[in-house]
Amino acid sequence: MESSKTKITTLFFIFMFLISSLTPILGCGHCQKHKKKPIIISPPPPIEVPTTSCPIDTIKLGACVDLLGGLVHIGLGNPVVNECCPIIEGLVEIEAAVCLCTTLKLKLLNLNLYVPLALQLLLTCGKTPPPGYTCSL
Repeated sequence: MESSKTKITTLFFIFMFLISSLTPILGCGHCQKHKKKPIIISPPPPIEVPTTSCPIDTIKLGACVDLLGGLVHIGLGNPVVNECCPIIEGLVEIEAAVCLCTTLKLKLLNLNLYVPLALQLLLTCGKTPPPGYTCSL
């Protein structure tokens, strides 16, 4: 009798083990495996290449002759050098520097200015020349 109780107990545990093992498999027999969502890599934003040419007519920059003249003349009161040229004011730093250098190269301003002094005009408008920017005449 002892051996039949042991056999029944053993069969009971084997049956319980099989049921507990097969339940997850039978419960989701028709389930689809979860597919991983594909990773979508968006392209990086396009790199804007700085403008290497002046977007405005350099003759219009001649309107700032008084402003540049204020750099080399001493005046009383509020000198013209403290005012920003409206043409340069609407440009990005690199564009303003290129336009100023182009104008100096074409000698439209007819002024003998040192380039660093002329680039100081950019600072008057709250613009700084890009690091390492040089204007070769």
